[in-house]
Amino acid sequence: MTETAPSSSQGCQSIPWIGYLFFVLVLIGTFVLGMLVVSVAERRAQHIKRNVIHEIGPAEMDAAVWGRNFPRQYESWKKTQLVTPATKYGGDRGRDYLRMSPELVVLFAGFGFGVEYDEARGHWYSVEDVAKSLRVNEHTSAACWYCKSPDAVRLIQEMGDEAFTAKKFHEMKDQITHSISCYDCHDESTLELRSLRPAVLAGFDGLGTAMRDLTHQEKRSAVCAQCHSTYHFAEETGVVTFPWSKGLTAENIEEYYKETNFSDWTHPISGTRMIKTRHPDYELFTTSLHYERNVSCSDCHLPYMTQGAEKASDHHIRSPTVAPTHPLANIANTCSVCHRWSEVEAKKQVELIQDKVKEVLDRSTTMLALAHFDVAACIEAGATDEELAPLREELRYAQMHWDFIASSNGMGFHAPQESTRILATALDRAAQVRLECARILAKYGYSEVIYPDVGTKARAQALVTQFLSGEKPSLLKKEGQEDAQE
Repeated sequence: MTETAPSSSQGCQSIPWIGYLFFVLVLIGTFVLGMLVVSVAERRAQHIKRNVIHEIGPAEMDAAVWGRNFPRQYESWKKTQLVTPATKYGGDRGRDYLRMSPELVVLFAGFGFGVEYDEARGHWYSVEDVAKSLRVNEHTSAACWYCKSPDAVRLIQEMGDEAFTAKKFHEMKDQITHSISCYDCHDESTLELRSLRPAVLAGFDGLGTAMRDLTHQEKRSAVCAQCHSTYHFAEETGVVTFPWSKGLTAENIEEYYKETNFSDWTHPISGTRMIKTRHPDYELFTTSLHYERNVSCSDCHLPYMTQGAEKASDHHIRSPTVAPTHPLANIANTCSVCHRWSEVEAKKQVELIQDKVKEVLDRSTTMLALAHFDVAACIEAGATDEELAPLREELRYAQMHWDFIASSNGMGFHAPQESTRILATALDRAAQVRLECARILAKYGYSEVIYPDVGTKARAQALVTQFLSGEKPSLLKKEGQEDAQE
C-alpha cells in the first residue's frame, strides 16, 4: 500500500502551539525593545539641561534654594544631619580616636592631631565641627575652611587663593555659614558636576587630565576628590596643595615629598621631620578593582534611587553598610546591584576585609610608636644627628605610609590589597628603624629601652607635654634599674 504524505494544513493542525509561541516571543521582544528605548531616553535626558521651575542665582550657597527644583535630592541631603548607627569601623558618631588608640597621641606628638582627633560627622555638620575643633587656634589659617563650606569656594573666587589663605580662620567665621552642599559639586546654571577649588583642579592638571575633560562617570568620583584627598599647606604661601605631580600611589607621593623636602612638623620625641597624610580616599580608591571596573564613589555613597517614575541620586552620603536592620541601610541600592548577596552577607564580607586590614594597622601603629621612643633613646645615649639622619628619614616615610591607610575612610575597604601592602611596608620600615636603633644603642653601651606607659589618652598627652617642655623622661635602662618607670 502506498502511504500518502500529510498535507501542510494537516501538519500545522498537529502543532497549534507554534503560533502561540511565536506570538509570545513577539510580545517579549517588543517589551525588551521598549525598555531599551526608555533606558536610552533616560540616559540622554541626564545630559540635557533640565527645565527648572525656579532660577538658581550665581554662586547660590543655600541648599534650600536648590531644593525647590530638586526636592528629592534636597530631602535626602538633609538626612546627613541624622546620627545613623555606627558601623564596626566608621559612621558619624564622633568617636574619639585618641581615646580608642592612645598610641596615636605619640605618633602625632607636637601636632594638632595629637590634641584632638575625632571621627567626622555628616556633611551637615562640616562648619559646626571645624569651628569648635581644638586643633583650631588664633594662629590657624583660613585655609582650614577650604573643604568645609561652599562659602569658602565663593570667597576664594572673590579674593583669590593666596589672599583667602592669608586670612586667619576666625576672621572668616562670620562669612562662612553653609555646610557642604549643592554648590560644592554642581554648576548652578548647567547642573554639571564640577569643582571650583584650585587645589583639585591643579592636581588633575598635574596628572595630565583636566577635571573638565573627565567623563561624567569619572567626575562622580572627582568631585569627591576635591575634599577626600591628601594635601598640605604650601611652604611659602600656605595655600592648599595636592601632592599629585608624581602620581597617586603612596610611593608617588613619597617621591613628591622627597623632592620638595616639605614637612608639616618636627616630632618632639624623635626629632623627625614629619608628614601628615590626610584622608587620601580618592588616591587609594584609584588602585582598586572597583575603580578599574568603572565604579565611582557616587555609585556607593550617592546611589541612584527611584521614587515613582523619577530616578535621582540619594544625597544622604554615608556608609552603605549601616546595620541592615536599620531603615537607613542602603546595601540594596549599592552592593546588591552587582553582587547577588543578601544585606547580611554583604555586611559580613565588608567587615571580614576590614578586620584583616585593622589587624595590620594595629601592629604597625605599635611598631611606629616604639620606633619614636627608640630614636629618642638613641638621642639620650649620645647619638649624633648624622647617625640618626637615615633612621629619621625612614621613620618619616614609614609613618606617612601608615597614615595613608589610617587616615582613610573605610578601614581599607576602598582598596583592600593595596591597603594591606602599604601597611606592610610601614610595618617593615618601622621595624628596620628599631633594628638600627638597637645597634646604635649597643654602640653606646646600652641594651634596653624603658618604654613609657601610654595606655590612656591622658597619660600619653602628659608624656608628650614632658617632651615639649624639655623635661623628657629617661628611656635608658641603667644597671640595677627596674624594667618599668613609675
